[in-house]
Amino acid sequence: MMYDNIHKKEKAIMLRKEGKTYSEILKQVFVAKSTLTEWFREVKLTTPQVQKLTQKKLEAAMRGGAAKRAQRVLRTQIIRDEALGDITSISKRELWLIGIVLYWAEGTKEKDFHPGASLTFNNSDPRMIKIYITWLLESCGVSKERIHCDLYIHENSKNSINDAKKHWSKVTCFPVEKFKKVCFKTNKIKTTNRRNTGTLYYGLLRVKVSASSTLLRRVAGWTEAIVKNIE
Repeated sequence: MMYDNIHKKEKAIMLRKEGKTYSEILKQVFVAKSTLTEWFREVKLTTPQVQKLTQKKLEAAMRGGAAKRAQRVLRTQIIRDEALGDITSISKRELWLIGIVLYWAEGTKEKDFHPGASLTFNNSDPRMIKIYITWLLESCGVSKERIHCDLYIHENSKNSINDAKKHWSKVTCFPVEKFKKVCFKTNKIKTTNRRNTGTLYYGLLRVKVSASSTLLRRVAGWTEAIVKNIE
């Protein structure tokens, strides 16, 4: 038994010096992990040996990280697919309510010091813009002619204005000619810290409805009605 342990120890140390990890050694030397720790306590590894072990640990960590990411993506997809089944259709009334809450969150409000304001909605999310315009047309009876779209884009993206116009034209189903007004936002944040100024950056769209002060006040009333009914 003593000879067997000595043989195992010698083999374990040899494998360790070859750059084998604990897991790899335990597959060949059948002892407890704590025993390996005790045996390796006085084993001095050369710099190349340490580097080899470190590289293996990094690769193992990367494999573990990739596996976790894959599992997370799969779980996310399963949850998303299940959630998609929770809503299969939207009624006219539901669209009306969705639009009210959407405007409540993202639209401009009439102020006492600025009476007669117009219905104005600002956002950079194309899905939100599409839902909002659908709400204007179908729930509020606003004609396309009364809807005006202004493009707000960072000044360091001037070369992508045409692409931005085409993007928003596709989102809104409005002709490119409708996006006449372009406002440039001064980029006060360091470019290296921004993540939304790449090839997929299309700026922010301001959707304004002309002659809509009455509708704006009605939306405010609808919002208040929602609050009161929930309370």
